[in-house]
Amino acid sequence: MIVASEHQAKLRQKEIQEIDKKASKEHEEAKKNSNFTQTYPKGWQRIRELVRDKQGAAAIGLYSFFAEHIDPTCGAVVCDQQFLANQMGVSTRTIRRWLDYLEEKGALVRIPVAGKVCAYALDPHEVWKGYNTSKDYSAFVTKTLVNKDREIKRRIMAMFSGEESGQEQAM
Repeated sequence: MIVASEHQAKLRQKEIQEIDKKASKEHEEAKKNSNFTQTYPKGWQRIRELVRDKQGAAAIGLYSFFAEHIDPTCGAVVCDQQFLANQMGVSTRTIRRWLDYLEEKGALVRIPVAGKVCAYALDPHEVWKGYNTSKDYSAFVTKTLVNKDREIKRRIMAMFSGEESGQEQAM
């Protein structure tokens, strides 16, 4: 009887190993799109909106930089304006102008972190970055500590709820 139960235990252990292997393989398959950035119809609409005027056409490079480099684990890019200026090949003054424009249009939320460092979040209903090709929910996990600011909280909640900005133009 002990032999039979030991044999059954070994069979069960082998079964569990096979299940773990299969789960690991499925996870690796899902990660094949690790550099995947998904743009939803609302995101394409945003891009068309930005290229309509001179300032938006200039700022779209910064918008696409954020879309390309957004961290899939927190939904934001955390950096300072000098870094952005270096990456884009422009002055920090130009970066500030583009950031102001994108924020005014509701294309991004700027969250001050420390000094000149900010977290820049795009609307998850426009752009999503992750290792999968779709999402059921937008996860914004972060260890960033910021002062409580009602205006930032209001803009983030509006963005996440998918509310239309009063500044958006009808197509």
